[in-house]
Amino acid sequence: MTTLNISQPDVTLLLDMSGVIREVTLSDAISEKGVEAWLGRPWDETVTEIGGDKVRRMVEDALRTGVSAFRQVTQRFPSGRELPIEYTTVLLGGRPGLLAIGKNLQAVAELQSRLIAAQQTMERDYWKLRDVETRYRLLFHTSTEAVLLLRASNLRIIEANPAAVQALGAVGPRPDSIAGRDFLTDVLPEERDLLQAMLARVREQGKAPGIVMHFGQTRKASLVRASLMASDPGPIFLVQLSPVGSPLPMPTQADRLSVEDLIERMPDGFVVINQEGVIRRTNQAFLDLVEVGAKGLVVGERLGRWLWRPGADLTVLLANVHRQRFVRLFSTTIHGELGASTEVEISAAGTGEAGNPHIGVILRDVARRLPPAEDANRLISALGPLTEQIGKTSLRKLVRDTIGVVERHYVRAALDLAGGNRTAAAELLGLSRQSLYAKLNRYDLGDETPPPGGARG
Repeated sequence: MTTLNISQPDVTLLLDMSGVIREVTLSDAISEKGVEAWLGRPWDETVTEIGGDKVRRMVEDALRTGVSAFRQVTQRFPSGRELPIEYTTVLLGGRPGLLAIGKNLQAVAELQSRLIAAQQTMERDYWKLRDVETRYRLLFHTSTEAVLLLRASNLRIIEANPAAVQALGAVGPRPDSIAGRDFLTDVLPEERDLLQAMLARVREQGKAPGIVMHFGQTRKASLVRASLMASDPGPIFLVQLSPVGSPLPMPTQADRLSVEDLIERMPDGFVVINQEGVIRRTNQAFLDLVEVGAKGLVVGERLGRWLWRPGADLTVLLANVHRQRFVRLFSTTIHGELGASTEVEISAAGTGEAGNPHIGVILRDVARRLPPAEDANRLISALGPLTEQIGKTSLRKLVRDTIGVVERHYVRAALDLAGGNRTAAAELLGLSRQSLYAKLNRYDLGDETPPPGGARG
């Protein structure tokens, strides 16, 4: 006897030998009324036209072999509802007739429909992704800005566009000519630590200020920016190289010292800033003052970052340069990145050109400046008579007279240092011009003739 793998049939039809329905039984899962209308009708008339051939074949197979194979048809109920039903037909042994047993496949059909819809959605998304990738490739390879993709774990080049290949001075115009190469081999040895420090900051914080580096045989200056992107099997760096200025010539022994060389060798700090106080150029002495190891970490930052009163001192300096075109002996304090504080005097001058609004700034370390011996002796000599008044004059008057002698001495010294320029002398002493004039009148210094080359403010 054949065992059927059917549990809880949803539709059971009792058929005669010619396939006409004699009895109908439905499960609770299918609540349909009016199925009595099927009685006396051929089974193949209760299904859709496509399922009629399947029904007739199941009847023929059951009559010939005793049981038919499972076949799916669309059963049409008297109410108009249509359900996918999987039937098998069995020949009854005890009496003439056939038994058709059906299972509702609506849940399976819905699942199949969802699967097909999901496959179609995935296919559409795939082609959208391919379209985005095609556009990315087009933009990546036609961009005039040099762009590279670096593996974050070892800084090897994954991909580079033609502009990046040209910027690095690589042989051959093909972008894949440098794929897989260690990017550090294209970086000058003295700039590698700077690059790795910037990339480490990008990895920790997601971003970092751009740095200026030099690439290729001509040492062309480029602003290097980087960002971190998630990828499989590991994160990658997107690196952009933007040209800055003109290429730096390779120095030769036959070259004479240029102005840039002289500025670089100056013992005083030197920077070029714009009207907002942003540093455009610097020398090694300034890097020593602010305790920074590379120029790339300074260029692009505001000078006020390292002044005693960030923003305030720089604002006063820029205002004076804008008004007078120059500033001389401007006193302030530089705070280094490692915590050191250095007293400096600043002299600055602007170009005065609307199309080239740059300001040159010289910062001189005055922390180790010692007063001349004769200047110190002069102050001691001036204080000598006051010592003889001890016991003859009250302490209050001695203190007041001593303050007067010291003030007169340093006001005169400031005038000497400023070349007779009262504005500069007031800045040196930290006084307003009105306060300086009051002290000049008090100590009868107002009519003193300035030294040769000096000018009154």
